[in-house]
Amino acid sequence: MAKQAAVKQTARTTRPPEKTHLLEERRRLIVDLVNEQEQATVDELSARFGTSVVTIRSDLKALEEQGALVRTHGGALAHRDADDDVPLAVKESRHHPEKMRIAAAAVALIRDGDTLILDSGTTTAEIAKLIRTLKVKSLNVITNALNIAVLLANAPHVQLIMLGGQLRSRSWSLSGPQAEAALEHLHADWLFLGVDCLDPEVGLMTPHLMEAQLNARMIRSARQVVAVADSSKLLGRNLSVIARVDALDRLITDRKADHGVVDALQRHGVEVVLV
Repeated sequence: MAKQAAVKQTARTTRPPEKTHLLEERRRLIVDLVNEQEQATVDELSARFGTSVVTIRSDLKALEEQGALVRTHGGALAHRDADDDVPLAVKESRHHPEKMRIAAAAVALIRDGDTLILDSGTTTAEIAKLIRTLKVKSLNVITNALNIAVLLANAPHVQLIMLGGQLRSRSWSLSGPQAEAALEHLHADWLFLGVDCLDPEVGLMTPHLMEAQLNARMIRSARQVVAVADSSKLLGRNLSVIARVDALDRLITDRKADHGVVDALQRHGVEVVLV
């Protein structure tokens, strides 16, 4: 009798694995719904498909890894080829552990008294957060990003220099002739450059012409040029070329970086740091 009871209890508590075709169908429908509405919450999807929020979170994680959508806190956004359409707060959550490791490796290069340019971007914002905690007497930081300026505005060891220009509200970045003119008489030890795409054969790229021109001016103003980009940015292509990869001294990226890209960059004389 005890054995029969145990068997019945096991039958009640052990659920069969979800059928693969049901899982794939649900995920396809999730992508369709998110694309149609442009966004959806975990709770909404859970109610819509009659499954737990834990299962939906697992679905969203898998779909983001496939590039089918963009996960956010509490839901998902439709994937857009133009990353500029994704709000800065959402971009900050993407590949965040990798960005933190990249930022730590970048900050390790900085020495007391250095002057650095921090380009706009979510990885450079992580660098700014770490700069706030550095035990140094003084640093000069030049930036075209409002969010980075806010992070460093009250850091006692930072002399902050803001570039002017036209604001792109989605990314909180400034660019244009005013920003380029402001850089004309400035020189930096380091440029930490965030790029939207990096292809060894084409170069460093961004979808924004004015930002490409400003980034090119930043490169000319810096003694050492360091691109900071997670591996999802490698091998992509975009509208405006900032510079050939030969302009780089170093790329800091994560260990998921394509080996062919790493080899090609090294052949171009770029030091590649994997974190």
